[in-house]
Amino acid sequence: MGQTPAQKAAQAVSGQQPKRKRPGKAQREPIKQAQAAKKADGRKPTAKKAAAKKAVPLPRGSLRAAYPGTCPACLKDYNKSDVITKVADGWGHPACAPRRLSAAEREFARNKARIESGETYRAQKPSDWRLGSSPSSSRPAR
Repeated sequence: MGQTPAQKAAQAVSGQQPKRKRPGKAQREPIKQAQAAKKADGRKPTAKKAAAKKAVPLPRGSLRAAYPGTCPACLKDYNKSDVITKVADGWGHPACAPRRLSAAEREFARNKARIESGETYRAQKPSDWRLGSSPSSSRPAR
């Protein structure tokens, strides 16, 4: 049952979309054949895409090489689709990239350097020891 032009105009004014017609039998057959071909191996059509996404995840900041190249750090070649990451002068092997330190490791290294250079926590305040006396006698009585 079709709509009159007046009914179509009323729907357009009210913001409704006209109903779409279902494709005829002649158009449905090729669609069904294509769907059957996709399901021929017994899996859903999206199973291949899901399997590709569940493949080994790459480390953060890495990607797969789009073309073969040479690592600037070790000067060895890498193939297309090998995992590469940013190194000093370009892209190369993840093992050749400098390892990033965590915040705790950076603080530890900073404190270690201060201690090895002679700047310790005691050096931050002046000493109130008197030469030749014990530490207990150097402070004023409370």
